[in-house]
Amino acid sequence: MSVDTRPARTQRATLPPEQPSIPQRKGGTGAYWLYLMPGFALLLVIVIVPLVWNVYLTFTKWRGVRSPEFIGLENWQKLFTDEDFWTSFGNSVWMILAMVVIPTLVGLVVAALLFDVVGRKFGGRVGSFLRATYYLPQILPIAVAGIVIGWIVRPGQDGALNQILGWLGIPPYDWLGQMPSALIVLMVVMVWVQIGYPVVVFMAALQRVDPELYEAAELDGANWFQRFSAITMSIIRPEIFVVTLTCTIAALKVFGPVYVITRGGPAGATLVPAYYAYQEFFTKRNVGYGATIATVLTIVVVIVSIVFIRVQNSIERKERAGL
Repeated sequence: MSVDTRPARTQRATLPPEQPSIPQRKGGTGAYWLYLMPGFALLLVIVIVPLVWNVYLTFTKWRGVRSPEFIGLENWQKLFTDEDFWTSFGNSVWMILAMVVIPTLVGLVVAALLFDVVGRKFGGRVGSFLRATYYLPQILPIAVAGIVIGWIVRPGQDGALNQILGWLGIPPYDWLGQMPSALIVLMVVMVWVQIGYPVVVFMAALQRVDPELYEAAELDGANWFQRFSAITMSIIRPEIFVVTLTCTIAALKVFGPVYVITRGGPAGATLVPAYYAYQEFFTKRNVGYGATIATVLTIVVVIVSIVFIRVQNSIERKERAGL
């Protein structure tokens, strides 16, 4: 039996080069909270403290001087029997129509036309120019818009609209001093101001749509409305929820246009909750009751937001389940 006396070859395993160790930050994860403290401080000072103080004032009688007088639930009892309060919330329905329903529907159609028709035939620059044109009223100060609208609908022969009607043989009309013309003028202004926002959001959402989808649908014989309902609506549904929610909140909180154009008149016909709370706060010096109106408005906004988010999540879950 022969024995192999040759030295055995040892194979050295090649070790991977050592990676440089990442130095651990002293203090652990607690150090990251330092970066959040400024935001928490602003939230506390700007939102939480004023909200708690406002809720406390709803149980008091206070004219802004001396100390608030605790009166229990008197402001809340008054609120539920206040006709002006219910009128203001009833007018919020018209504001939702003018700031949510009409701008969202028209914005959908306009954005789809600019993207699917104008953009393909005349180029993206023309569509971008028209998009900026629609958005221009959004950046216009509401005080300037109110002055312009007030000049147009001024009563008598001084108003631009009455002058045009005079040329047609129609007598002048007091547009802001009577109903329903005052509410109609206010709603028209809100539609004009608000319509640019959904157009910009929807056109930005349509940028992720492949134009070949529209071309394929067109080759299959689909008309514009069929392409709009089958392609556009399904792709930008999340943006529709966002626009609807944000515009609804804005409609419930609307103040500037009412203050500048109608001041809640005539005889409270265009009164809205935010302007009504302002009147109680600063005009009548009934701070406790004004705080009650503002608190109710806050509760309504929170409820509406929760409902919108739940509905959106439910629809998305059903779509994922269907897939």
